[in-house]
Amino acid sequence: MADQLYLSLWFPNFRLAALPQALVSVLRQFATVSGDKRVAVASAYPLGFTESPTYQRIYVNDPRAEETAESSIENAVAEATEQLHDDMAYEFEMKWPLWSPSIEDTPGEPDGLRAVWKQTPSTVRIRGFGPEFDDASFGQNGHIRVDFGLDTPWVLDDGILEDDVLEDAGLDDTAALHIKKNVEMLLAFTLLVEKHCGISSRLLWTESGEPLAQKLIDRLQRVH
Repeated sequence: MADQLYLSLWFPNFRLAALPQALVSVLRQFATVSGDKRVAVASAYPLGFTESPTYQRIYVNDPRAEETAESSIENAVAEATEQLHDDMAYEFEMKWPLWSPSIEDTPGEPDGLRAVWKQTPSTVRIRGFGPEFDDASFGQNGHIRVDFGLDTPWVLDDGILEDDVLEDAGLDDTAALHIKKNVEMLLAFTLLVEKHCGISSRLLWTESGEPLAQKLIDRLQRVH
């Protein structure tokens, strides 16, 4: 089954005043990998994520336009964190192009079906936590947590497309190649954060607790 994927980051001797700069640093590393330096949405949540945001700005980013000052990483973080509070979390949505398959009708293919792989924008949420937010859950979540969404771009969970359709469409070495490309982007971002953000520790984890590495091995064995 599909699983939520996270990257938790902890910083040494961390203080709330250092959160904006830490967020800018992490967002910059993501932009290096994604190729897009613009923030899509910035929000500030009080107490817990079940509460309505006290601040939210949705940026209109035309992909044909140059980077605008309003949606730049530095500006978005500065505006959202203008009022720093111990019991708040600050969330920034950005996008990166991950490979995913779709089934298309193709004459000449078995059953007229073929798996076509395309890069599609996928939302990532980078969240910075005040020390009292959600009952001080930063001890478990990290001072900053990156929410990648479902892990299907890296393991292509069976729940996304029916296995018999995928097999008929020829999902084999092509699938392994594109999953590998997605994994390389994930690893590149993680290594950049480790190198440039001054973290003390990091943890890449899934909501179920199942190791991502094992899920990758299991999936790649099934597509061969």
